[in-house]
Amino acid sequence: MGCWFSKKSKRKSPEKEPTTTVEENTITSSSNANNIALSSNATEDPPKQYSWDKREKVDPKDFMLTGLKDATVGRLPGKLNGQQFVIQDCENCNIFVFDHSATITIDDCTNCCIVMGPVKGSVFFRDCKDIRCVVACQQFRTRDCKKMEVFLCCATQPIIEASTGMKFGCFQYYYPELVFHFKDAGLSIFNNNWSNVHDFTPVSGETNWSLLPEDTVVLDHVPAPDPESEFKSVRVSAEASRSIVPMTKGGRRKDSDESCLFVFFAGDYTTANARKLIDEALGKGFVLVQTKEVSMRPEDITRVFQNNAEGLQEWITKGPVTALELNGDGVVEACKTMSRDMFSGTKVFVSDNRNTSSRDVDNFFNFADMQMGL
Repeated sequence: MGCWFSKKSKRKSPEKEPTTTVEENTITSSSNANNIALSSNATEDPPKQYSWDKREKVDPKDFMLTGLKDATVGRLPGKLNGQQFVIQDCENCNIFVFDHSATITIDDCTNCCIVMGPVKGSVFFRDCKDIRCVVACQQFRTRDCKKMEVFLCCATQPIIEASTGMKFGCFQYYYPELVFHFKDAGLSIFNNNWSNVHDFTPVSGETNWSLLPEDTVVLDHVPAPDPESEFKSVRVSAEASRSIVPMTKGGRRKDSDESCLFVFFAGDYTTANARKLIDEALGKGFVLVQTKEVSMRPEDITRVFQNNAEGLQEWITKGPVTALELNGDGVVEACKTMSRDMFSGTKVFVSDNRNTSSRDVDNFFNFADMQMGL
């Protein structure tokens, strides 16, 4: 094979200038291609991104209200999306949180009205006084608080500690996104222990909490947003008939000795059917005492439904059951009639007669409370 010389060198012989071989061309082409590829990758490949680089930056100030006075403030739907929220050192404020959140803490607030969308975890009031509020949450607790009026939906037993002048009523509220916020927060509208309050620090001879009168009007205590505020577009209602959570009598004294257990098994229209029954029963003058939504196992069937357990095994595997206690003279026969007329194609359980109906109610709701740790 011939040799290459620089242009300044003299050739040793007048031989014909050699050409490169196929092998040399192949090596050169391959080397050039690799260089081009490396150069291309260096300019075209973006830098590697990690999951934490892609997260939206969160400003803590967007998730707190602090040091406000004489203001109407809060958050519109879609602004929290399940984040935790803090309210502190506010005075004479109207606060509207129209979104679902993880937890909410309220510290050192005085003379405020507060509306909170569904909270997946806990709502904790500390060192607050003269508060009126509407709250839906998994857990509710107060410590070192004075004079609060709470319209509550709570999946567990509400707890007060070192608090006085506490008054509770059933949650009554509506805004268009509320049903979706309940779902996002993992709360059931049928699990509401608003009147089953536990006083962690009772004082002998004194009562630190009581229930608000049944005819209490929510908007007389927690007014709707000012039409001039940024919340004017949120269509709010506090009428019991429109409330997303059924209005229950709770721990108040029953008007009649006759109650009836009415149970819906899981299906596509369970919630709608339960609401339909409630509306019909209330229209007939009966009272809704309590509701529960709870899962059951095959071994629970006989214990809860006893002689009526046959044929229910397959139904409890389809999902949680929804139970209602309705009260009033003649309610058992009325419920049996409504079951036949309104839900003939739906699997339900209804107390058979007034002699056993109280036992049915006790069996089911005692079981439900045990399942929920109440």
